[in-house]
Amino acid sequence: QVQLLESGGGSVQAGGSLRLSCGISVNPWGNCMGWFRQAPGREREEVATLDKDGSTTYADSVKGRFTASQDSAKTTLYLYINSLKPEDTAMYYCAAGGSWCLYGFKYWGQGTQVTVSS
Repeated sequence: QVQLLESGGGSVQAGGSLRLSCGISVNPWGNCMGWFRQAPGREREEVATLDKDGSTTYADSVKGRFTASQDSAKTTLYLYINSLKPEDTAMYYCAAGGSWCLYGFKYWGQGTQVTVSS
């Protein structure tokens, strides 16, 4: 069973930075991984994805401020968040798929809270 565990969330002031981490128990085929977020009263939003070939995608709202990466073993996923804005406040989740990203995500972490104050 694949397990994901996020860490690194916290409370920061606008303009600050955070690094979120997500440990995955097993990912032998380097399958798709991604970051999502959900703010209270809002739908879950895809923030960034890293596909099997290493390609990345970002939501328009975070382009230029967020960077997703993986370690060489593809067992830890990172999200570097810069120039934080109050509207970035949300629970951030990492997810892993069973194959390429176009097939969707099967496994989810419990989330880590990011709160940005103005």
